[in-house]
Amino acid sequence: MKLVFTEEAKFDLDDIGDWIADHDPLRAATFIDELIARCAKLTGTPHAYPLVPFQGKRSIRRVVHGNYLIFYRVTTEAVEIVRVIHSSRDFESILFPETKKKK
Repeated sequence: MKLVFTEEAKFDLDDIGDWIADHDPLRAATFIDELIARCAKLTGTPHAYPLVPFQGKRSIRRVVHGNYLIFYRVTTEAVEIVRVIHSSRDFESILFPETKKKK
């Protein structure tokens, strides 16, 4: 199974790297490498992590790495990394903005 990153996920990784680099440039590179390695591990056991609650029809799953949440979907051919978001952020309004408007 291959690993694919959406454009949004690529932007997230760049943004995370830039933010960390402002404080510790060496750690920025190693942390992004860790995030990517964690994503790559998902190809071995893609269904090991739960679906995001109340969004089952979208089939988006979530795994934690440090303070970050990795959101992904499993297709017949790939694990698609949808977003990588800091756990302090309101991920529902980022991933599902139309749902948040209804509440």
